[in-house]
Formats: sequence, structure tokens, C-alpha cells
Amino acid sequence: MRKIKSVVGVIIALTFIFANLHAQNNMNNNSTFSPREKSIIAISALTAKGDLPKLRNELNRGLEVGLTVNQIKEVIVHLYAYCGFPRSIRGLQTLMEVLDERKAKGIEDLWGAEASPIQDERSKYERGKEVLGKLTGVTQDGPKTGYSAFAPEIEIFLKEHLFADIFERDVLTYAERELVTVSVIRSIGNAEPMLRSHLNICLNVGYTPNQLQEFESLIKSTIGENETNQIFPKGDLITNEYFKGNAWLKMLVTDKENFDLTAGNVIFERGARNNWHSHPGGQILLATKGKGFYQEKGKPIRLLNPGDVVEILPNIIHWHGATPDSKFEHLVISSQQSKGSIVWLDPVTDEEYNDF
Repeated sequence: MRKIKSVVGVIIALTFIFANLHAQNNMNNNSTFSPREKSIIAISALTAKGDLPKLRNELNRGLEVGLTVNQIKEVIVHLYAYCGFPRSIRGLQTLMEVLDERKAKGIEDLWGAEASPIQDERSKYERGKEVLGKLTGVTQDGPKTGYSAFAPEIEIFLKEHLFADIFERDVLTYAERELVTVSVIRSIGNAEPMLRSHLNICLNVGYTPNQLQEFESLIKSTIGENETNQIFPKGDLITNEYFKGNAWLKMLVTDKENFDLTAGNVIFERGARNNWHSHPGGQILLATKGKGFYQEKGKPIRLLNPGDVVEILPNIIHWHGATPDSKFEHLVISSQQSKGSIVWLDPVTDEEYNDF
């Protein structure tokens, strides 16, 4: 029930903002996020959730679409203020590993500019007040209310540290920092008042209602929706060489001797798939969530939606996985196990995967 209320709160917040600001943003309503901005959103969300395997992929993608090392570092440092040091530090450690791997492959990534020295001699509190005023469009000189009056020290920490120490660093723009902030708040959930405030700030710094709608879709596809309401557990990350992209497996039935079959739950991230393969005893797929692909050798790719059933006869060469824009989950029932184990073959090429 709490999860449902959280999602409803986000929808209400977005609807309210869009309704009130549609007219003034109408000219820019078709704007979309750039590849760099999309990567900032994904890196922030995955770091906040602690999904390090997917974060590795997104860090590589971010570097490839033009984010500098210092910009990605700044994203991960910034978000500690919203989801804590443990998530931020694990994100930085993962970035270090990715950079080492890329360097070993001969890839030299651009480090980019460092933060400029702060020349303003005013107190950090005054500077923070000014930054927050620019972001919100509201002066910060009124009487303290709410949590600021209840715990004045946190209001000081907020302005001095968050909006002075962090927001003043010019490695990222205010707009980019708001993408980080909203991505984290949306991903961790149960913080709707802060989410509404920062959605309004996003509009103040130049993003459009249409972009915020796109943002919601990006977050859903990045972190997945309703993962906490899994019917079957997510299972373990598959680490063998027969999968491209991340996939997770939870075995549900393993007693081959008595049942002559096995059953498991498989979750593919978007774009992930397995190699061509066959089963001596055949297999049945039961699609339960998202959108997926299934293809038999020599036949067209079949799109799978929840409720679809695939009956795979013995020794039929095939592959299955997620579509490029959606996670995919299915149950797999491998029958007649006494006839032998799965036979793995060549990877599915990008040309084969994209031939839909």
C-alpha cells in the first residue's frame, strides 16, 4: 500500500505541475533529454539503488556519450547528500573499477575540468541562501517554518553545505544537479514533498513538462517498477559467458530425479539476451512482465508480452531476452531433463537482435 501511495503521489505531483505550467512551456514541449542527460539520470538512479552491476554498464555508456570522468565523479559525490555516504562511496569504487578496466583495454577517458575556486567572500550560509533563491525563484529571507523552525540546525547545514559547498561547484550546472537530485529522490521513494519541490525547480532551471514526463519513463525503465513486489525472488546475477547484458535467475524447481524437469524465474534487463541454444528435452517459457523477444533459427523474432506462452520442442535452436526499451521477466520450465543438459551455441549478434 505504501508503494502504491508513493507512485500515486508522483503522478499527482507531475499532473499538478504540468497543468499549471503547460501554457508557458508550450513552445519547448517537444524537447527531450540528450544522451548525456539520460546517462546522468541513470547513473544517479542506479547508484542510489545500489544496483552496481547495472551501474557498471551505465558508467561505460556515460563515458561513451561524452561525460567526463570528473562530471561522473561529481554526479556520484553530489548524490551522497540525498542517499548517504555508503551508496556514494560504492558508486565511486565502481567507477574506479570501470576506469581501470577501460584503461587496460587501451581506452583513455577524458578527465575534464576540475571545480573552479570560490572567490565569493560572503559566508557559506549567505551564498547558500542565494543559490537556493535562484533555484526556487523565491527569496530565502522569510521566517523559518516547518522543519526549519523545528530543527534550525538542519536548515543551516542545508544552506551552508548542500547549496554552497556542493551546488556552487561548477563541474555540473544547476540543471544537471537537479537531474541528479530528482533521480535519487524518485528512486529511493517515500519523499514526495521533496520530489514535488525539486520537480518545480527543474522547471525553473529550464526543463519542460514533456521532459519530466520522459524522466519518469526513464526512471521506470532504469530501476524497474514494482521490484519489491516480485511474485518470485529476483535471484542471482548470471555470470556465465552465455548472456549479453545483465540477467538474474532464481531456480524454483530443481528435483530432476522425481520430476524430470527444472523451473526458474529469469529477469533480463533491457537489451539483455542469451546465446543461441537448444534443449534436448525441450522448454516452455511463460512471459510474466515487461516485453521480450523469442526467436527460433530461421524464423522471425517474436515479441512476447505478459501472458504469452512459448512451447519449444526438443533440439530447436533458439534465443530469448528483453527488448531494447523494456525489462523482461519469464518463467522457464526445462522438461525431460533425463535427455540431457542445455547446449549453448554462438552469441546472438547485434544485427540478429535488431532484426525485428
